[in-house]
Amino acid sequence: MSARGRSYRYVGPVELKAVVRPGSGGCPIRSAADFDGWITERSAAELTEPFTFVVGTDGVLRLAPRRSEHVACAGGYMVLSADEISFMCEAGRWTVGEVSNQSTGYCPDVTSWPAVAHALDDVELGRPSGFTHEVVFRRCPDCQERNIVREDDFVCVFCGSDLPAMWNVDPTA
Repeated sequence: MSARGRSYRYVGPVELKAVVRPGSGGCPIRSAADFDGWITERSAAELTEPFTFVVGTDGVLRLAPRRSEHVACAGGYMVLSADEISFMCEAGRWTVGEVSNQSTGYCPDVTSWPAVAHALDDVELGRPSGFTHEVVFRRCPDCQERNIVREDDFVCVFCGSDLPAMWNVDPTA
């Protein structure tokens, strides 16, 4: 457990993590100046889509193009949260339009929001009060498949078993 919350190990397909190389990863955004430099390099077309993001265990926001794998954006390391984020400019100030935790490679719990909020506050970005789209992940204790819980229906879509109320996706956590 990090000072900023639980850390999440990559639990997605091993072949995706196998191609991550040292030094790869998303662009670290540690300050408002970092974000300003990064966002001004984006094309108008890029800005119409969300970006892949992770918050590393160091609390730093890392950004990559939308179709980037979260594990690549994280450089293969553990994260405090991950998924997609979009930005919009309002009255000359950049803010977060939408942000989610739907990374099926890391399966971060909805409780990972404070780490995201802190990383966004560190770079002085306006933000919502929580994930604009929350995703609840659980691993089935019977068949071991990862599930997305929909409409509070804690039943495995693969085998019909009951899913636990508490986050349990990473068996080593």
